[in-house]
Amino acid sequence: MAAVSGTDATPSRTLAGTDATPSGTFAKADAVALALDTLPGPAVCTTGYTARLGAARGEDRVLPLVGSMGLALPVGIGIAATTGRTTLVLDGDGSLLMNPADPLELGSRPDLPLVHVVLDDGAYASTGAQPVPSQRVDVPALARAAGVTDARRVEGADALRAALLEAAQARRPVVLHCPVTSDSGPPAPRVDTPLPTLARRFTMEAFERGEPRER
Repeated sequence: MAAVSGTDATPSRTLAGTDATPSGTFAKADAVALALDTLPGPAVCTTGYTARLGAARGEDRVLPLVGSMGLALPVGIGIAATTGRTTLVLDGDGSLLMNPADPLELGSRPDLPLVHVVLDDGAYASTGAQPVPSQRVDVPALARAAGVTDARRVEGADALRAALLEAAQARRPVVLHCPVTSDSGPPAPRVDTPLPTLARRFTMEAFERGEPRER
């Protein structure tokens, strides 16, 4: 895997999973469910199948994005900065590479409690599984070059869970690059709740345990 040029030449750290599922066969749906089960605070799910998986849980704290590829991280940054709550962003490789400047904003906020999980299946799953050139990008190196000090690759369920629990205590930006496989079964249903309703419910839930910060 080619590294992205940056000031940190340290190779990406890999946390090998200890679960029975070998690296490379960790399904995206399982990764989404594990992340949302592990971190109980506000969560943003990138557009496409990930948004559908998040919406299917029926939790007001989960904000599924619709028709807004590349915007999961900036939305999450705004939520974490405003509420002060640890915010989970479930992103995709294609979404991140559509808006690769976003890590620069994340790296400029060293005290922001945000966990950015990049689920990398190498494909634009919801539009026909066209290939994403993510194999040529070292996502943790990209994040570190942008100023995020804690960025790593995690493989498998156990490694992802452990990294999420650690990140929740860190209260700083954390980027986790998680290889997954596209789900073989039928996708979750489309998001059918009106978007203003989703936004209103999420806003009420996001501020329930946190107070707005002055900006």
